[in-house]
Amino acid sequence: MDILKVSAQSNPKSVAGALAAILREHGTAEVQAVGAGAVNQAVKAIAIARGFVAPNGIDLVTIPAFTEIDIDGTERTAIKFMVGPR
Repeated sequence: MDILKVSAQSNPKSVAGALAAILREHGTAEVQAVGAGAVNQAVKAIAIARGFVAPNGIDLVTIPAFTEIDIDGTERTAIKFMVGPR
């Protein structure tokens, strides 16, 4: 499964385009974000991607969860969004 990593500076429309492409190819995707700004951009991107894939008959849903990731040798808590069709 492909993992999209989103930062607070990520462009939601660009992330949404990448997310839509992964969903069309693989059916599911994972979006990871660390911090409030990154989570905000990730949620916006998922909402935009839902509009991108709706004409293809795909109704997106997302399941949020916590995950531990390693950033430069430091373990951090991230929010992961499992995105897939309903």
